[in-house]
Amino acid sequence: MRLVRWHGEDLLERLDDVIAVYGEAMGYSVQLLQTRRGYVAGHTRREAFQAVATLDDDNGLLGFGYGYRGTSGQWWHDQVRNALRRDHRKFWLSNCFELVELHVRPHAQGHGIGAHQLHELLSHAQQQTVLLSTPEAPEATSRAWRLYRRFGFVDVLRHFNFPGDDRPFAVLGRQLPL
Repeated sequence: MRLVRWHGEDLLERLDDVIAVYGEAMGYSVQLLQTRRGYVAGHTRREAFQAVATLDDDNGLLGFGYGYRGTSGQWWHDQVRNALRRDHRKFWLSNCFELVELHVRPHAQGHGIGAHQLHELLSHAQQQTVLLSTPEAPEATSRAWRLYRRFGFVDVLRHFNFPGDDRPFAVLGRQLPL
């Protein structure tokens, strides 16, 4: 297997595979995945977009991750901004890399793929901080939570509900560079 850096066009060429990995990793319905296609495609045009992918020997997609510079006017950024205290807004959001997606197919999890993808993305991010959101889960049983904690992510918001989703999320962050 190999880790490759992708431009927006590369991700768009493999959008079906990206959505399939996303769906497997998150357990989302086919209907939800169809709406995500447009969001993901739109994200490739955002400022400072970068992506990585892990491919198997047959060029099959095992995992991917991407992010970009978060700015005012972006839905996620504005939701988090409105929930933070003013001093936290300035620190976390003034020059932030938003880690939007980081997923590995369930059968390939536990082999360091997510860690390699995360390290590659954060090593190239030029911003001062990185933020992400992840569903709340018991940290001891969640691979994602253990990965983020191992990389030094701290709590920024906990038990936060984004409009349109009943699940509570945590917003985690860390300073950059790694």
